[in-house]
Amino acid sequence: MVTRLNPGAGLSEGRIVAIVRDREGRHLQAACETLVDAGIGAIEVTSNTPGAASAIARLAAEGGADVGMGTVRTVEHVRMAADAGAAFIVTPTLSLEVGAAAADAGLRWYPGAMTPTEIETAWSAGATAVKVFPASSLGGPRYVREVLAPLDDIMLIPTGGVRIEDIPAYLDAGAFGLGMGSPLLGDAVATGDLVALRARASAALAAVHRHSQR
Repeated sequence: MVTRLNPGAGLSEGRIVAIVRDREGRHLQAACETLVDAGIGAIEVTSNTPGAASAIARLAAEGGADVGMGTVRTVEHVRMAADAGAAFIVTPTLSLEVGAAAADAGLRWYPGAMTPTEIETAWSAGATAVKVFPASSLGGPRYVREVLAPLDDIMLIPTGGVRIEDIPAYLDAGAFGLGMGSPLLGDAVATGDLVALRARASAALAAVHRHSQR
């Protein structure tokens, strides 16, 4: 019997994971804090963003959102995430070794999977929820709906090319949550355009709220 950690309140309530990735990370902390202040409840800072560990540590200490490390590909990445105070890890692929390390560290695990076989394998191994990646290339909401027809007990988080205008369709298809990268972040980490970032975050959360009120 596998042990499965439940999603954090920030994702369960807000339904959006903001994926923060940048080659330089110049405005990383400010962008993350803007997302939290705007109401985004789950922040994923990728391991290949300069300053990721320190940003995670600061956000975790400040509270206000579930904070995790993304692009986790190795056991060493899992250790980095745990040492930084992350609550979860997100992987681009399905690595059972990484999943086991996350379980040992007490971290929620959101593995990336594409096919129904990968999705069920990840879930059976104890994934908190399964990241369907790359969602838009696979067929978007229609793919999610078709996968969930036989796998209706699995929580899916479509990620990859998810736009704000796509949010209602994905939630209608049965997605538990949505991973949103550049369509949400834009160039905020690179340029520091936090006003536009806040506006996009507010629009995304409003779309989730409208859906929940239907």
